[in-house]
Amino acid sequence: MREWLRDHGLLVANLALFLIFFGGMVLSGVRVYNSDQLQHGQQAVSLGGYLLTGAFYEATFENWESEFLQMGMYVVLTAYLFQRGSSESKPIDQPAPQDEDPRRATNRPDAPWPVRHGGWVLTAYEHSLSALFFILFFGAVVGHAIGGAKDYSDQELAHGGHAVTALQYLGTSQFWFESFQNWQSEFLAVAVIVWASVYLRQRGSPESKPVAEAHHETGA
Repeated sequence: MREWLRDHGLLVANLALFLIFFGGMVLSGVRVYNSDQLQHGQQAVSLGGYLLTGAFYEATFENWESEFLQMGMYVVLTAYLFQRGSSESKPIDQPAPQDEDPRRATNRPDAPWPVRHGGWVLTAYEHSLSALFFILFFGAVVGHAIGGAKDYSDQELAHGGHAVTALQYLGTSQFWFESFQNWQSEFLAVAVIVWASVYLRQRGSPESKPVAEAHHETGA
């Protein structure tokens, strides 16, 4: 078990932190939701009831949407763009192993199955990482639209307005405000690490260059 945890510690730690912070979001979210309900003369809901509200789904998918967009775009951008001196960039003046043609490795017994299979399967596999993130992104957009439409409609009806469908909600400034306020922060964070990794170091982290590496050296 200790060996398994050592081999998968990065994944386990991040999943554990996700569950801790997600639980904190739910527990604090239900209190905020109930406070708003009581202020408008409506009934408070249980924790289970809160998990069925549009407010919960909107808040959850709104954030997931921005994270998956950030990671998908980062995977694609780092395939084509460079930043001299950054550990987040491929080397500029020398070949990168990520650019090697996998079709030259179809006979390697340890190569992933799509590489050994070749054809359209390999073509899809070559772009499967970014594809996964964009699929998750569009799925989160759908969840954001459905949950946001329900929450938006509840607020509109409480103030004498009209309910909207998920498609109509996509055309509201509320949806785009919720999206843009998250998207901008994600790309700011990426820009900071791309720039900071040129000059700053974290000993032992693969996200950093070796501590004694010159600033102009590019790549991990």
